[in-house]
Amino acid sequence: MLLTESELLSLVHASHRSPHQLLGMHPMGDGSGLVARAMLPHAAKVELVPTHEKNKPKFPLQRLHHAGLFEGITTQAHKVYAYDLVVTDHYGNVRQQRDAYSFLPTLGEMDLYLFGEGNERRIYDKLGAQLKVIDGVAGTSFAVWAPNAQRVSVVGAFNNWDGRAHAMRSLGASGVWEIFIPGVLEGALYKYEIKNNHGSLVLKTDPYGFFFEPAPKNASIVWNNRKFRWTDDAWVKWRTEHNPFRSPMSIYEVHLGSWRKKNHYESLGYAEIAGPLVDYVRKMNFTHVEFLPVSEHAFYPSWGYQVTGFYSTTARYGTPDEFQYLVNALHDAGIGVLIDWVPAHFPRDDWALARFDGTALYEHEDPRKGAHQDWGTLIFNYGRHEVRNFLAANALFWIDRFHLDGLRVDAVASMLYLDYSRRVGEWIPNQFGGRENLEAVEFLRHFNHVVHTEHPGVVTIAEESTAWPQVTRPPYLGGLGFTFKWNMGWMHDTLNYFARDPVYRKYHQNDLTFAMLYHHHENFILPLSHDEVVHGKRSLLGRMPGDDWLSFANLRALLGYQTLFPGKKLLFMGGEFGQRSEWNANQSIDWHLLGMGPFHSGLQRYVEDINKLYRTEPALWQGDYDMDGFFWVDCSDQENSVLSFVRQNRDRSSRLIAIMNLTPVTRHNYRVGLPHGGFWQEVLNSDAGIYAGSNVGNLGGVHAENYQVHSQPYSASFTLPPISVIAFKSAPG
Repeated sequence: MLLTESELLSLVHASHRSPHQLLGMHPMGDGSGLVARAMLPHAAKVELVPTHEKNKPKFPLQRLHHAGLFEGITTQAHKVYAYDLVVTDHYGNVRQQRDAYSFLPTLGEMDLYLFGEGNERRIYDKLGAQLKVIDGVAGTSFAVWAPNAQRVSVVGAFNNWDGRAHAMRSLGASGVWEIFIPGVLEGALYKYEIKNNHGSLVLKTDPYGFFFEPAPKNASIVWNNRKFRWTDDAWVKWRTEHNPFRSPMSIYEVHLGSWRKKNHYESLGYAEIAGPLVDYVRKMNFTHVEFLPVSEHAFYPSWGYQVTGFYSTTARYGTPDEFQYLVNALHDAGIGVLIDWVPAHFPRDDWALARFDGTALYEHEDPRKGAHQDWGTLIFNYGRHEVRNFLAANALFWIDRFHLDGLRVDAVASMLYLDYSRRVGEWIPNQFGGRENLEAVEFLRHFNHVVHTEHPGVVTIAEESTAWPQVTRPPYLGGLGFTFKWNMGWMHDTLNYFARDPVYRKYHQNDLTFAMLYHHHENFILPLSHDEVVHGKRSLLGRMPGDDWLSFANLRALLGYQTLFPGKKLLFMGGEFGQRSEWNANQSIDWHLLGMGPFHSGLQRYVEDINKLYRTEPALWQGDYDMDGFFWVDCSDQENSVLSFVRQNRDRSSRLIAIMNLTPVTRHNYRVGLPHGGFWQEVLNSDAGIYAGSNVGNLGGVHAENYQVHSQPYSASFTLPPISVIAFKSAPG
């Protein structure tokens, strides 16, 4: 035996940090030949045979230890060569395979250096499970960051889940462990068996895993997410060249599991939903779909916001390839695809990221910085280079591998403030004594920079509910660098207004006008999102006062106001046809309502039409963030709850006036100022009969008169339908 007793025991107990130094083939210390060792716990007999050079010797390996350690020596060769192991198990089954310990590391020094400084933007091509062919041998290279582990092994069905069989080597100070295992191909289940810094053995899923078993199981799955054949080149080229600020964006927010179901229990899969979703979104004239998180998550009631597999689509609806098929189908139909992305926190599941190597690796050790009080989750340590790399590369991964057009970043406010949802004494100030999370700020700037520079045209959207300045301004100007920000103030003020009985609205008109006082501070999206139709808040329709006629009239007015007001748009599924109940992720939205009377189908037709109007009128999107893209004509008639405003693009080739009458009173001969003369065509009337309204209107339009009102040189006398939004387009010339 050439091993010392301590070396032998380190292999038997899988405690050696660099098992490749002892296992595999090595020259004898005295130059007399070669020694080969293999750890094969379930082998009865082992023989070494040359792979390429048949003139090289083959020789048997003898059992050194009953745990499965084998060793053999040859004096007929002195230079290491490629070889196979012919392994016979205790049942007489024979297999021939290359030795995992005969391969050099699959990561280079530059890979590890960039990862260590947080700048390996394609780290998902290096860590995790990477299918490779090395020296003609197909297999998988595994690499995982666990700097404080005493030992890391890859376990799976291919080695009977035995951590002694494929112990990984430590790649020095990088904290990365690595091994290439021949014969492990796509579809193989695996986990990491980690002997953590406390000496305890734990099983962990792969932080960079590309696919996972469906919950409640949680093994990682070796997967190739590069094999899908995309046909969306024209779309990606268009995206790269267009300006998102001066383009229409009307987003349909979708939860995949409850948009439409096959039956009461089973949701449509990615591939199954593609056809009906494409047809519906195209019919309804939305420009984009935004999916609630599609990353793997064990806890279904979290709706995907407690992510356990950041680099994997959830297996609940199919494979990563099938999600790629869904995105490709939407792109081929001219529909953009956004997803919710969650870098703010992660759950405490003991088989996932939490205390990955026995230490607070991805999170903070101190719960005053590392634990989220509201959600029972853990907060990422944004100051750690490798964690920042994990998250920033994850954003690029979704765009690179799944061709996504944008990321809506969840819970940004919880990232920015150290005292978010904490009482005095429950948080630690930053180095300057402030409440700002400086590391998170730098991470967000870095994330936005790499996304926008590497993928021009892709948008990033902040769900940020505070007055943090310059969220949508570039980092070089001191901003966070997001493309857009959800206008949460507009959402809350507007919903509060429309929930009021019309008799009291005259006291609260500022709820509708206040948003323009800060509109130009950020690039806003106007959201009516899933968060507003759950947890006792009621559905959008359920918030509206009055009987069916009145509540639907209010909802049509609300959605018309959203469409005509400056900013991009977002509407959660079900809102477009008047879902009556709160959203329930466990059941389909209530499509059957479309067959129950005219109100629901009328509302759906209305949303289809206002989206079409929105897309075809540049005034409604070209000047969203221009100072002269919007102006109030009159917002001071609180007594009648009437407001009017103009939308226009830069060259005035598209110009509309919108008038809102938000009480159930028809107003005849109501004079409103107009910026120029001529005929103004009625292009929207939320009270039209086809929408189940009372069909009061202006007979197709009005002629402007040379009579000054509301500081405008012209004006016209309008009929204002009850609880309505009407819009008129300036005729050419």
